[in-house]
Amino acid sequence: MKNNPLAARILVTNDDGYNAPGLKALIEIAKSVSDDVWVVAPEEEQSGKGHSLSLSEPVRYRKVADKFYAVKGTPTDCVMMAVHSIMPNRPTILLSGINRGVNLAEDMTYSGTISAAMEGTICGVPSIAFSQEIDRTNNGDAFQVAKEQGENVLRTLISHAIEPGILYNVNFPQDSESLKGIRTTRQGFRDDEELFIDEREDPRGGCYFWIGFRRQYGNPVVGTDLAAIQDGYISVTPLHLDMTHEKTLLSLAKKIDKDA
Repeated sequence: MKNNPLAARILVTNDDGYNAPGLKALIEIAKSVSDDVWVVAPEEEQSGKGHSLSLSEPVRYRKVADKFYAVKGTPTDCVMMAVHSIMPNRPTILLSGINRGVNLAEDMTYSGTISAAMEGTICGVPSIAFSQEIDRTNNGDAFQVAKEQGENVLRTLISHAIEPGILYNVNFPQDSESLKGIRTTRQGFRDDEELFIDEREDPRGGCYFWIGFRRQYGNPVVGTDLAAIQDGYISVTPLHLDMTHEKTLLSLAKKIDKDA
């Protein structure tokens, strides 16, 4: 299996949909390290759906090609269907992306790309999320950096044991010519509010709204994912599912823990 037993059976998914260019790029990266690559991705774009799960409606899927399926559902649905229904054997690694746009700082709480990797982690499958900063004014290959660097990053990460409950969030900067290297980072936080609401008026005089992202970096702290991408580095952030804040847990326990 191309020199890596961990990558013997790779599941590829995303949140941009089964026909997204970023997914095609990630499939090629996966095939560079494994002969057994499965794709289970959303039928339609699911950006911003986070870790949502379809509970009030049925989930359907169809076969697009050999080992390639499109699911009428969220990224989380895709992972669950792949692991528990579609694939005859469990994947040994899950790759999610490549998202069209970075998933940094607060983005992680909304990202379907990262949530698919989270679900993989919950299922006990080592998982990595990939995203690419996009220059929307550039008519060239939007995923050039990821295509050039993805295999090396993937091989490096899967050669390092991924502990249970841990996943990796990888972001590629947009410019390959000014790429400086790769950095391990921690999650950053933006100076300014990222989300905005754009109010508009329809032809009948009614109001409607678009929720959007400013994608501003501000003045990021050194060592964060924001700073790495802004400085031209590939960012690799290890994340974990345990959201317990240990410092608050200990201080709060001193005040409120008591027997009845």
